[in-house]
Amino acid sequence: MKAFTVNVVTPDGPVFDSEVEMIIAKAKSGELGIMAGHIPLVAPLEIGAVRLKNGGNTELVAVSGGLLEVRPEKVTILAQAAEIAEKIDVERALAAKERAERRLNEMKQDTLDFKRAELALQRALNRISVSGKK
Repeated sequence: MKAFTVNVVTPDGPVFDSEVEMIIAKAKSGELGIMAGHIPLVAPLEIGAVRLKNGGNTELVAVSGGLLEVRPEKVTILAQAAEIAEKIDVERALAAKERAERRLNEMKQDTLDFKRAELALQRALNRISVSGKK
């Protein structure tokens, strides 16, 4: 398969910059699979794992929303936050999960804080899932 460049960038700087053969990401409209030569595209991303495949290897990156931009020879992911699986602090993610669950149990569902706690829980669960550890 033909490879192309992928950049995952956050406000804190680059997270991933390498050649891959395929990307699988969760967009608002559904899951996208992107290979070299894909038509130009811009799509908003959901909180989820981005799978970066190269040969027989798959690298996972946890993203907390953002945008995916596809150009003929390059894909850029502009994420609000992103972490490569090996660099995820699982203890911190578990603590964030527990905090969010406590907040959800204490709040009414129609408040802004409830929605923030739901998003915090989704981000924590995503990071834990991507890390491969529970």
